[in-house]
Formats: sequence, C-alpha cells, structure tokens
Amino acid sequence: MEHKRDVQQQFGKSAESYVSSRIHKDGKDLQKLIEMAEVTGKEELLDVATGGGHTANAFAPLVKRVTAVDLTQEMLTAAEKFVKGNGNQNVEFIKGDAENLPFSNDTFDVVTCRIAPHHFPNINEFIKEVFRVLKQGGQFLLDDNVVPEDDQYDQFYNKVEKWRDYSHFRAWKKSEWIRMLEFTGFEIDEWHRFEKTFYFDSWCNRMNLPLEDKKNLTQYFLGASERIKDKFRITIEESQVVSFQGEAIVLKAIKK
Repeated sequence: MEHKRDVQQQFGKSAESYVSSRIHKDGKDLQKLIEMAEVTGKEELLDVATGGGHTANAFAPLVKRVTAVDLTQEMLTAAEKFVKGNGNQNVEFIKGDAENLPFSNDTFDVVTCRIAPHHFPNINEFIKEVFRVLKQGGQFLLDDNVVPEDDQYDQFYNKVEKWRDYSHFRAWKKSEWIRMLEFTGFEIDEWHRFEKTFYFDSWCNRMNLPLEDKKNLTQYFLGASERIKDKFRITIEESQVVSFQGEAIVLKAIKK
C-alpha cells in the first residue's frame, strides 16, 4: 500500500506533464500496439493504468467502447480532458487498482497496458487480473520498458529509474515477461523489441526531480563504466548527460 501511495503522489503532481510527454504521446510503440491488435469495431477494451490517456485515445475510434482505469484521480482527470478534447465520447474513466481490477470475469475482448507495469509492486497479481477479466480468446496488448538480460545492465537501469522516480518498482527482463505470461495461461502471439531514447533533462523534469538529486544522478551516469555507457548509448556533452537509450517490449498475448 505504501508503494501505491507513492505512485498516487508522484503521478498526482505530474499528470499534465504525462499528457504532453512526447515519448508517451508520439511513440512508435503505440502505433505498433495498434497494428498488432485485431479489432472489428465491436470490442469492449480495457486500458489499465491509462496515465495520460494516450492508449485509450488511440483505440477509441477503433472499438465499441473503452474503459480507462488508473490508480490516480489527477491522472484520470487529465486523461479525460485530453481524450474527450479529441472528440472521443466512448471512453469511460474509472479509478481502480491494476492488481485488483473492479470488473467481473470474462468482461473484455481486449486489455491494453502501456508504459505502466514497471510501477506495479505485485506484477503477477496484475497478470492474473488481466487474464481474469479477459474473455476466452481475448487479447492482452502489453507495452513496457524492459531491461537487458545481463544482470549488471538490469541493476543499472532499475537503479537510475528508481533514483529519478521513487514510484518505479521494477522494469522486468523480456524473458521474465514471457515466463510470467505463459505460466498464467497466456499464449504469446507476437512481440517486438523497441529502442527508446530518453533525453535526460525532460526525463528528470517530468518527475519534478529536485536539482540536488538531478546533479547526483548526473554524476552517477558520468561515473558509470565504459561497458554501461556503451550499452545504454549514454551521450555526454560538457560534463552533462544529454541522453541515453532504453528498450521496451511490445507484446500480444492471447487468453487460451
């Protein structure tokens, strides 16, 4: 519960910046998620941890109805303003927990969740809940930041994310996602690896990182090994971190 309060506090004060965030709004990963979906216009779709509402907004014209869920009321308010401002009237906004979804079994044809599960403290509970609320044959469309399989890279990425954002819990490995989904009963239908460039200033500022923490985080990046700098394509100019590269998995799993 303490971690979930951290999530609410962090995203409550950052809601508007997430709506306008280019990496959330314009990412090619969102287009890939849409391409992977098999929809006819008759589907009931659930968007879990809707955040700024970008996924709900993108799918609203393609399905019958979207239900957008988020733990943080300020996020829901900002997302609703954004989605309805784009003319989408078939989206309902509900406050709810990704690990305890307020819906009956076998309710939705499609469940989406984009750039959010790394905040969930009980990831297996989330996956079980998605499986539960999906109809037989339903599609789970997942898009989230992941870490390389190498433990050193894993530890570096998760450390800097947690430093920047105390509501970060864990970015998982690609192999961990596939294992967890298959053990729950999903079949993996398709997946892609996406490279993501994070621009250091906007990455920090989106979470309102205090200046002192930003300086310390900069020093941590500067002091990283050459192996780390090479793997994450860390770009440095005049002793300042300009950008680095992460990765995401974009995946479709079917409830069998």
